[in-house]
Amino acid sequence: MNLSIAAIFGALFLVVAAGAGGYFLRQLIVQQRKNSIEARLKKLIEDSRAEAKEILLDAKDKAVKTLEEAKNEERARIVELKRTEDRIVRREETLDKKISGLEEKERELQEKIERVKSIKQEIELLKEKAIAELERVSGLSGEAAKEELFKKIEKQYGDDLAKHMRKLEEAGMDELEQKAKNILTTVIQRLASSTASEVTTTTVAIPSDDLKGKIIGREGRNIRALERAAGVEIIVDDTPGAIVISGFDPVRRHIAKNALENLILDGRIQPARIEEAVDKARESIEKQVREAGEAAAFEIGCFDLDPRLLNLLGRLKFRTSYGQNVLMHSVEMAHMAAMLATELGADIQIAKKGALLHDIGKAVDHEIQGTHVEIGRRILEKFNVDKRLIQAMQSHHEEYPYETIESVIVQTVDAISASRPGARRDSVENYLKRLQDLENIANSFEGVEKSYAIQAGREIRIFVAPDKISDLEAKQLARNIAERVQNELKYPGEIKVHLIRELRVVEYAK
Repeated sequence: MNLSIAAIFGALFLVVAAGAGGYFLRQLIVQQRKNSIEARLKKLIEDSRAEAKEILLDAKDKAVKTLEEAKNEERARIVELKRTEDRIVRREETLDKKISGLEEKERELQEKIERVKSIKQEIELLKEKAIAELERVSGLSGEAAKEELFKKIEKQYGDDLAKHMRKLEEAGMDELEQKAKNILTTVIQRLASSTASEVTTTTVAIPSDDLKGKIIGREGRNIRALERAAGVEIIVDDTPGAIVISGFDPVRRHIAKNALENLILDGRIQPARIEEAVDKARESIEKQVREAGEAAAFEIGCFDLDPRLLNLLGRLKFRTSYGQNVLMHSVEMAHMAAMLATELGADIQIAKKGALLHDIGKAVDHEIQGTHVEIGRRILEKFNVDKRLIQAMQSHHEEYPYETIESVIVQTVDAISASRPGARRDSVENYLKRLQDLENIANSFEGVEKSYAIQAGREIRIFVAPDKISDLEAKQLARNIAERVQNELKYPGEIKVHLIRELRVVEYAK
């Protein structure tokens, strides 16, 4: 029993001793760690103070250095300012000396002017005294003496003077005429451009004759659709590898040619595709019109023309006058006008522009009433061009008087360009005018959408609006057009009036 109690007390003592030993051991470890952390903190603080001292010392060195550099720069600027001030002072002294010298010279000149004035007055007085003395001695006034002297000379040498004047006049006229011929000959030789009259047909090359049947279409529907959309006549004959497009309007021929070439490349030739191709060809021709106007202005060196004016100018590419292309004619005139203006000392730019734009009214003369000269004047006035340019172009048909030398130049070069051998053909122009008149008669009737003269003027095809003209009215309209053509036009043979009334309905199944 005692042993058990003793063992228990012994075990308790060991447990208490172990717990106390562990506590003191932990306290010792904590104290050691605390001491090591304090040592490290103390070392960090000392290192930071040392680094701060070094940074402070460096900052002080840099501040001293910067201050010294600023003082040196200030001293240099002070020296430079001093030099500049010295130079300004020396210049002021020099200018003062020059001003003093100029004032002295001005005084001397003023004195000389006064002396010259007094001498001139003395000379006038002496001249008046001398004239008065002469009039007293001769008994004649100055005007009477002059008239008497002229009469005496005219009486003695009148015949000789008249002969000499006639000789000078004849020699001067011969010389002027020869000089004018030389100038015009030189201008014509310097611009010896080729001329070619426009024709009324255009040939389209095809890769195979098998395409002719495709172009004609079943029962001719394709070729009729193309003729209707473009307003030309398509001639498909035995000529190998070619189809001929006939029409007096060059714009229509080019549209038809462009559309036909695109259809051949595409391979799908049908009425709907034909109308689409013709619309695209019209857009292409409009682009060519703009490019043609810009190219013409660039060629002669006119870069300040309004773009809308250039567009009208480009339309002349598809306009002819007696078979002569109007745009080529205008560009040729502009070059010659510049040469003549150079020889005669006229305004080169006004002469060139006046020649280039002299026929601008022909671009819209079929749309606006009046001569192309009047239409051209109104167009140029609308675009606020130089008044001298209008004066230069308005006299080329002698409808207006020649107000400037440039107007004479424009009229002269117009005559030169038009009179070149082969440049114009009167019969072609009359033929084209007859075809145009034929279309104008048809278009004047109400309900007509469009009309095309084909078959060299032996046939006119007229398309009417089906919602405005009935079948019965179409027959009467064809008769009225035929009667008016018969009464107003002169033509060989007969003209077939072909009136077409077509109702096209399109629906979509969805």
